[in-house]
Amino acid sequence: MNFLTYVLHLVGSGAVAYYSAAQIRDLKTRPNILAGFQLAESGSVPFLTKLSERAAAEGDKWLAEKLSKHAADETRHGQIFAHALKQLHKQVIDFKSLPKDTEEKKSQERRSPFFAAYFEGLTPEQLKPDVIDWNVFMGSTYILELDASKDFTRMANVLPENDPNTRNLKLGLLSIAKDETGHASYLYEAMMRRMSADEVQKLVNQWRTRKVNAMLAFADNLLHGKGQTRSLVQDSTPSENDSEFMVA
Repeated sequence: MNFLTYVLHLVGSGAVAYYSAAQIRDLKTRPNILAGFQLAESGSVPFLTKLSERAAAEGDKWLAEKLSKHAADETRHGQIFAHALKQLHKQVIDFKSLPKDTEEKKSQERRSPFFAAYFEGLTPEQLKPDVIDWNVFMGSTYILELDASKDFTRMANVLPENDPNTRNLKLGLLSIAKDETGHASYLYEAMMRRMSADEVQKLVNQWRTRKVNAMLAFADNLLHGKGQTRSLVQDSTPSENDSEFMVA
């Protein structure tokens, strides 16, 4: 990674940390950011599950097991965010229940400028689990998981502990951060199993540069008033189990 990329990485990481912390600390914006995390974590489960099956079919039992655990972790993370939303008497909108024209419009809006920049030059077809290049998956996901572990820790640290529900969310975020660190660790090991240390460093630098460019695209989107303003949540009916929260 060259010096300019490193500086932009530090500046971008700081900006994302500030933005995320502000969003989750504010009760008005907290439901939407929780919903976004729930959709992202739960939405990755089918992808990881298919990748695990592919690794097993290719004879890589070690990677298949790691991917299977990764999928299970993401399932639990989605449940943590869903429960945190319940504590606020909210739930993620069921986009499938929207009228077709509205759903198509929402689908267009959900296309992230961040991921468009992160995966620039790669088509959706090339990113499907049955054909994605393993180096692309490992390099891109390693960077995302490594940074997510730090982001979730920072968000947890800004939450107060004087309210039981907020304290539970804090513990949940710290638990997720620990899992993300583990995911980054196995992905790095997976890369080391497939290539030399120099090749791994080159791949990591490539995706770190892509991440910096993606953060710049995200920031530009916000500065031009194109940030996510739509609601991802709707009111939910409180249940008897809303006070229960299991992190483990």
